[in-house]
Amino acid sequence: MRTYTLADFDFALPPALVAQHPAAERSASRLLDATGALPVDRVFRDLPGLLSPGDLLVFNNTRVIKARLFGEKPTGGTVEALVERVLPGFEVLAHLRASKSPRTGSSISFARGAFDAEVLGRGGPDGGLFHLRFPADPLVLLEAFGHVPLPPYITHSDAADDVARYQTVFAHIPGAVAAPTASLHFDAAVLAALAARGVASTQLTLHVGAGTFQPVRTERLSDHPMHSEWYDVPEATVAAIARTRAAGGRIVAAGTTALRALESAARHAAAGADGTGAPRALLAAGARETDIFITPGFEFRVVDRLITNFHLPKSTLLMLVSAFAGHDRVQALYRHAIEAQYRFFSYGDAMLLDRQVHGPRP
Repeated sequence: MRTYTLADFDFALPPALVAQHPAAERSASRLLDATGALPVDRVFRDLPGLLSPGDLLVFNNTRVIKARLFGEKPTGGTVEALVERVLPGFEVLAHLRASKSPRTGSSISFARGAFDAEVLGRGGPDGGLFHLRFPADPLVLLEAFGHVPLPPYITHSDAADDVARYQTVFAHIPGAVAAPTASLHFDAAVLAALAARGVASTQLTLHVGAGTFQPVRTERLSDHPMHSEWYDVPEATVAAIARTRAAGGRIVAAGTTALRALESAARHAAAGADGTGAPRALLAAGARETDIFITPGFEFRVVDRLITNFHLPKSTLLMLVSAFAGHDRVQALYRHAIEAQYRFFSYGDAMLLDRQVHGPRP
């Protein structure tokens, strides 16, 4: 099998194609239909006609929190914080940007003195985050004083439109610092049309972290330290997937985050034996962490189709999509998208992909 390096996932993107604002209507975004021999340019509201009765759409119902805060240290130095994760006891883990790192035991005043946070030390998987204690429920304080954590390639400050549009219409469980962007294209009309066609849906939760924007910097992909994210696959979702499989329907992931959660739950199920000799379930329900890194050669166990936006060069998400649909195929689709002036990244357009098949479905 071919060995891929970082250079295999690089491409030149004209800056003008980086979407700075969402389409006027969610489902008016463009959709590159890559399910046939040749790509077809469509509009996202065409999606229901591309799926079949009996298919199952899996959505990520995470809700983006207003995770970005601005403050200052007692010395007057400015601080920008991005809350990565909310912990029990009014505590959070956050990325901090400051001219000099704050000391353990010091305080940071946020939102022009609206509240102070105590610096408890460093934390996170590699100690790269700051452990802070807020004076009250962090989710309440962030909602009142925080800003929408727009990605670094969106150059404007967050506005009222971003509060509404950098959020899916079915966002429910707060905790993400980045949106599951493939689902930003769904609106009430598309959801109704899918249901009318007989396409079922189910939900899971994966709280998208800031690491989703971290580029891979190691030439050997296996040397890249993958970030960890929390996910929860409910029993009802496991049952819906089992029913769909038994009836011959396809599992369609609405975005890479839904796919990562499903394939993580499948990997967890495959790794755990219950000692009874009974057949293992395809998916392990429940909540846990995942640092799954999907690159070409990965064996997909669950997802048959993927709806996804266009991703950053040298990113783990581009590697995931290439693993799913085939590296050469994805490279050709990206060249088509650039030539056809598709809009890229979080507020950009989408495409629909089939999983490349190497053998029978698990």
